[in-house]
Amino acid sequence: MSQITRLPAVPVIVNDPYFSIWSAADRPTDRNTTHWAGEDKPLFADIHVDGCKKRLMGLGNEAAMPLTESTVTATATEFVYEDMGVRAKLKFVTPLLMDDPDVLSAPVTYVSLTTESVDGKEHEIITHFSASSQLTYSGAEGKPLIWDTFDTKGLKTAYVGRREQKPLSHSGDHITIDWGYLFLAGKDPVTAGEGGLSITGGANLECMIAYEDVASINYFGRLTPAWYARNGKNLVQMLTEMDARRAEILNRCRVLDEKIRSESLKIGGEDYALITAASYRQCLGAHKLIADENGEMVFLSKENDSNGCIGTVDVSYPSIPLMLLENPEFVKGLCRPILKFAEMPVWRYDFAPHDVGRYPNATGQVYAAKVRVHTPNGSTYPPYYLYPASSDPYHFAYQMPVEECGNMLIMLAAAWRADGDLSLVKRHMPTLEKWVRYLIDFGEDPGEQLCTDDFAGHLARNVNLSAKAVCGVAAFGLLKKALGEAETGEKYLALARELAASWEKRCDGGDHTFLTFDGNGWSMKYNMVWDKLFGLNLMDDDYYARENAWYKAHTNEFGLPLDSRSDYTKSDWIMWVAALAPAEDFSAYAAPIAHYIRNTVCRVAFSDWYDSKNGTYQHFIARSVQGGVFMPMLMRKWTEK
Repeated sequence: MSQITRLPAVPVIVNDPYFSIWSAADRPTDRNTTHWAGEDKPLFADIHVDGCKKRLMGLGNEAAMPLTESTVTATATEFVYEDMGVRAKLKFVTPLLMDDPDVLSAPVTYVSLTTESVDGKEHEIITHFSASSQLTYSGAEGKPLIWDTFDTKGLKTAYVGRREQKPLSHSGDHITIDWGYLFLAGKDPVTAGEGGLSITGGANLECMIAYEDVASINYFGRLTPAWYARNGKNLVQMLTEMDARRAEILNRCRVLDEKIRSESLKIGGEDYALITAASYRQCLGAHKLIADENGEMVFLSKENDSNGCIGTVDVSYPSIPLMLLENPEFVKGLCRPILKFAEMPVWRYDFAPHDVGRYPNATGQVYAAKVRVHTPNGSTYPPYYLYPASSDPYHFAYQMPVEECGNMLIMLAAAWRADGDLSLVKRHMPTLEKWVRYLIDFGEDPGEQLCTDDFAGHLARNVNLSAKAVCGVAAFGLLKKALGEAETGEKYLALARELAASWEKRCDGGDHTFLTFDGNGWSMKYNMVWDKLFGLNLMDDDYYARENAWYKAHTNEFGLPLDSRSDYTKSDWIMWVAALAPAEDFSAYAAPIAHYIRNTVCRVAFSDWYDSKNGTYQHFIARSVQGGVFMPMLMRKWTEK
């Protein structure tokens, strides 16, 4: 019996926002693989059995070998086929091991194609895997290319790339990399040509596919490589190392996959296991990991299928549950670029920035920039990090002041809660003090401004945004107490309790809480999850019971709507409120999301913004925010501990 893990799009190679290839079909032979944004980036695999050729991946003239199984785990995707007396397994493992940042940051995916006889007969088998040169440039039109092959320490290596190299020469969204070199390496013969790279083996084939982007990020004027190359290591050296460590790394991936699946099953059964498996690589692969000038970790997200912003705070915020579980240093890596830019002369505001540029150029916030309309997709923004304090490059009306201040304070407190390290907090305390003052002054009853759900429009007196401000003030109090300033810390915690009491009274709708403080609508109060995670006790159990009952009563076929203004929802926020629900109600939140994954007709990488009634995605593809679906796992770990 076939057992197919059905996803809207199946992750094949998901290393970073550019090296991100998906199979958006039921079978990998139904269509060519694509970049997450939809542009064709074909990978091909085939098998010759006793002289008969069958396709395993990609389009072609030959018949497709029947797919009997497919499995997606946190780090791996495996396709199993059977025909002609042979079973073939095509597997892709991207070792995004958060406890090994060098391996995680290396743009390398392990590929294996193994076969076995199932009819008791011996067969003559040839296996083949190839990657198109389309992976090396943006757009459908071919570009002049250069290619070659060489051997290094027994590893046969091939590469292809554009003859004209302009690293980091564009920025934006729905565009793919237009520079760098695609690599294929293994022990079997490799070839390179204008069409791409290929490797041919016998009954079993193992190789690595990798991408050398030359320069990964323009980090405030410094063209920086990926983290693994921070001390001078190059990609060929990394390939050699990862080939030598193949068995060890693959075993660690298996252990991680089993751990995540096991913990997911305990919390929410097969539905939750499907959700976490669909989210792990997507979350991490929407980032690039680099080192700053001090050698410290900087983890930069890209707003996929949004506006292409890099390092967006309100994209980082929902993603952190996964990082808090596996390695909280990554949370600090999300915060460092924002803190750095916030302390530059050009940023004159007393609140936190929204972003630090447009991917892959971290050169200063672009959201709300006055030249935004003159900076079309594909071009680069001005180097705002160089602007003096006398400049005025931003519109205030499009900022997210309460949102981002709350996010940053909560993220820093959560990172401390996870590992006990306060060094980053100490270094930037004057900035954090400005941000908490802003929350106190403007967060209790916010004026008309944007929040992370900005796609829903400006909203005055936003109750959920105010909840974030309350939790942000409390988070700052926790940090002060951790720093040994007990009296000051308790002052902020007491203030947070006062704000929470006022908040609950002003938004009380009886059996639910309002969308706005003037008594309109309702919304998911996902920001209150920090009350439980930090053990703040801002709200009593009756509050959470009422909210849970309301949410369950208003859930549609594919999930709980974000708020009363529309039927669309956000999968990450659903799992945050699920973390606040009793264990017996967890399925009421997880099952509709799993239902969306299994049944949506939209063949795009796991969208976090879709219609809760018809299961069609609204926008947002392959985004990092799906790290938020790990919130129930984080809640279980922290509250049990």
